[in-house]
Amino acid sequence: MNATLIGTAAALGLIGWAALSTVQSRATTFAAWKVANVAWGDTLNVRKYPSATSQKQAAYPNGTVLQMTGRCTGGIDLLAIAGQPAAKQAALVRREWCQTWHDPQRDGVHVAGWVYGRYIAPR
Repeated sequence: MNATLIGTAAALGLIGWAALSTVQSRATTFAAWKVANVAWGDTLNVRKYPSATSQKQAAYPNGTVLQMTGRCTGGIDLLAIAGQPAAKQAALVRREWCQTWHDPQRDGVHVAGWVYGRYIAPR
């Protein structure tokens, strides 16, 4: 291999590594919350939009860990309140809808959905 080819390969490798590092640093952060306070034998409905009349996407029982995007109605950001005590976090979202990233068909295709804050708790 000549020096020019080796130099070009090294430069391309460095550029690829830099691009990969940039992509990884922009990865979305999720807040892990769990389904809680749902009546025994019932499930929490995940809705397409933040409304009790919106299309149901899926349902999860108590204890299911949800990937929350951080976005809630009322201007609440789950990632911004994460350092507060769990009881305070739960109180802040109690009457809000919060967005989750989930796989309703369990086929690897994730979509955004909404859950009512009364039925979720910080993990």
